[in-house]
Amino acid sequence: MKTILNIIWLVLSGFWLFLGYLVAGVILCITIIGIPFGIAAFRIGGYALWPFGRTTVERRDAGAPSCVGNVLWLVLAGWWLALAHIVTGIAQCITIIGIPLGIANFKLIPVSLMPLGREIVRTDQPFAGR
Repeated sequence: MKTILNIIWLVLSGFWLFLGYLVAGVILCITIIGIPFGIAAFRIGGYALWPFGRTTVERRDAGAPSCVGNVLWLVLAGWWLALAHIVTGIAQCITIIGIPLGIANFKLIPVSLMPLGREIVRTDQPFAGR
């Protein structure tokens, strides 16, 4: 079932969201200081491309630098990417078939706002990152 949902997701919104994360990552990687943020954008972009069957877990070894980085991320790119998830999620929830996709978009909002200190794992092993 998750493969079917991933294919529908890819066609309807995943590719465009991936492109948004790709553009954000490239812009952030232009400066040396923004490279960690660009890498986070690419990582979350891969998750936005194929989200079903995967989830995010909080990394216990992430400390104060992740918190500061998340604040900078929120200002630089997170707000716009979260807005894209909100708009796409609302548009997908209009139809009954799109409701699971819209809910997946809403689940991606916290990750798009604060990606540092999180790890993407398969859903059958959510505690592997701990």
